[in-house]
Amino acid sequence: MIRYLFILCFAVISCTQSELKEPVEYTGPLREVENIELYNSENERIKLKLTGELFYEYANGDREFPKGVYIEMYNEFGRLESTLRANYAKFIKEKEHWLGQGKVELKNVIKNEQLNTEELFWNPKTQKIHTDKFVTIRQQGDVIYGTGLDAMQDLTDYAIGNVEGTIEVKE
Repeated sequence: MIRYLFILCFAVISCTQSELKEPVEYTGPLREVENIELYNSENERIKLKLTGELFYEYANGDREFPKGVYIEMYNEFGRLESTLRANYAKFIKEKEHWLGQGKVELKNVIKNEQLNTEELFWNPKTQKIHTDKFVTIRQQGDVIYGTGLDAMQDLTDYAIGNVEGTIEVKE
């Protein structure tokens, strides 16, 4: 009996206030999904198809694709207009925009144009993209290089900083 009383006293004395640690708030993902395929539709037409190998969703509304993402964007007639591929992607809820990093490739399928960069921001509401990084745009025989880009998501209207490149001239 004395032995148990001794163990109980030792346990009470050893658990003092100074040894208690503050709880740590969990900031990791609330949801994790493998091989995800998401669709966004409007008026019974697919507007966007998104696929990714790994998807995380956080409490603040952010969504992350740590192993990359592939997005198909369709026009109002349901025709595939553009595709976007990135090695890493994150939707930042607070700013309502996407960030693509790594090997980022945006294609306008209809016009056969392609943009390559290492970082790209995309706002789905305004349908605009931008970057401060080096970009390459390929258009039917032309190659344009520059640093920095502001454009529409389908590459119909864009401005590039520090432009260089080769343009094919037909005689």
